[in-house]
Amino acid sequence: MKPALILLLLAAAPALAQETYDPSLDPKRYDGCVRAIPTDAQKAEEFAIQWQALGGGLPARHCQALAQLQQGRNAAAAVTLSKAAQAAEAQKSPMAADFWGQAGNAALLAGDAKGAVTYFSSGIVAAGEFAPVRSANLLIDRARAHTELADLGSARADLDKALALSPAETTGWLLSAALARRQNDLPRARTDIAKAAELSPADADVQFEQGAILAASGDIPAARKLWGQVVTQAPGTDAAKLAARALNEAPAQ
Repeated sequence: MKPALILLLLAAAPALAQETYDPSLDPKRYDGCVRAIPTDAQKAEEFAIQWQALGGGLPARHCQALAQLQQGRNAAAAVTLSKAAQAAEAQKSPMAADFWGQAGNAALLAGDAKGAVTYFSSGIVAAGEFAPVRSANLLIDRARAHTELADLGSARADLDKALALSPAETTGWLLSAALARRQNDLPRARTDIAKAAELSPADADVQFEQGAILAASGDIPAARKLWGQVVTQAPGTDAAKLAARALNEAPAQ
């Protein structure tokens, strides 16, 4: 038997078509739709589509996209979120930049880095000059997409802009350090990872990259020590998996 939340959602779908649509109920509809996703994402998506047809607008589109992501339909979610972003722009909604950013991340999950660059670029335009932190985050995301496309020059330009806009963003310094290491600019890598570590000293991703930079600099014992700490202190994380692999590949000294 399905949980009560799903039963309510199933009952609400046909009711939507019969009732006089009341937009004041949209927050409750959104909450119910999103909460249903982990249990029955397909049914939540069906509900969101019916809700859109009656005027559910941005909340309904967002719930549909989240349901698609839950089902692993990342490319479809990217399209849904891009449509939400376009609708938000038409409504002059400040959510437009966020929807573009989410569309870009869904595209990255779908393996479409080129599409992600387009979505992130639209988000940067939508954010404008009066939202520096939001713009910085979108620039960081676009740098990730550029890196996937092996366009390291564009990735560097985006990260430098992002760090100028939001110098307290750990992820920006982390990615900048990793990119510098990849470009064999170890002085820049060491400087940037030190800033990331100053902001988030316990971050497992930062610690892994510290180890990678130490290894690239020839200090294998120090790198192995850091990677060992990541494996021990952050089990199950992507950083721990990368650290375990690095430990297996690095020579013991």
